Amino acid sequence: MNNPGRRKELGLFLRARRDQALRTDYGLPPVGRTRERGLRREEVAFLSGVSVTWYTWLEQGRDISPSRQVLEAISRALHLSSTGLGYVLSLGGYASAAPAGPAADTAPPHIQRLLDALDPNPSFALFPDWGVAGWNRAYAALYPNIATVPAADRNLLWLVFTDPYVRNLLPDWETTSKRFLAEFRAETGQRLGDPDIQYQVERLKEASPQFRQGWDLYDILGFESRERLFHHPAVGVLQLEHHQVSPSDRPDLHLVVYTPAPGSDAAAQMESLLSVAG
Repeated sequence: MNNPGRRKELGLFLRARRDQALRTDYGLPPVGRTRERGLRREEVAFLSGVSVTWYTWLEQGRDISPSRQVLEAISRALHLSSTGLGYVLSLGGYASAAPAGPAADTAPPHIQRLLDALDPNPSFALFPDWGVAGWNRAYAALYPNIATVPAADRNLLWLVFTDPYVRNLLPDWETTSKRFLAEFRAETGQRLGDPDIQYQVERLKEASPQFRQGWDLYDILGFESRERLFHHPAVGVLQLEHHQVSPSDRPDLHLVVYTPAPGSDAAAQMESLLSVAG
């Protein structure tokens, strides 16, 4: 961490958070009779598992290089939010971690409302392991099985490689499935040790020879917005553009949105599909 400005900002930020910490949150008595806020440097160092000298140098903005683990430990000791953790890591020169929080089976209500507002564009939300967190009416019309597939199987990669309906829905399944696998690996490469990711990979290896062969190739691709083709039994081939965004307050979620491709009949086809779906 050889940027003096970032070193100074990190030190000031940690000092401010330390000064504002409520001592009762740590089971510590007030300092003197009235000072209920503020931790000593020695206390933060102890809670973080680092030396007092090292932590002091960090607050002073000295030219040292704390590891990501040290910064995460200090952030935990100061009870920082996920945003605070990301800020500390960015100042330390590390990529921000995904926000921590309890595991969930569905998208938060405000994300679901956003998906619903995107109708008639088929849209859905993905968790980091590519589990489908939520979807809108248009996506359910495009892929009706999404509402009935068991929750444990409601994972985009699992559905692409194991659901015959999806395979028939994608006229370019061979190309698309390989690209999805490469994008999944690129997105989750740093998290392949996570239980959820490991679980999906291992069960797909057992269930799909195509996945197993593709996984052993170690291909990676970054996401790019692109045109996609879907062969729906009710309306024929739809030409849609595939986009992906992440909400600022939930960067762990990816929102996938399909919009009509320029010059295509996809908008009218989706209206027809939705009228049939009711």
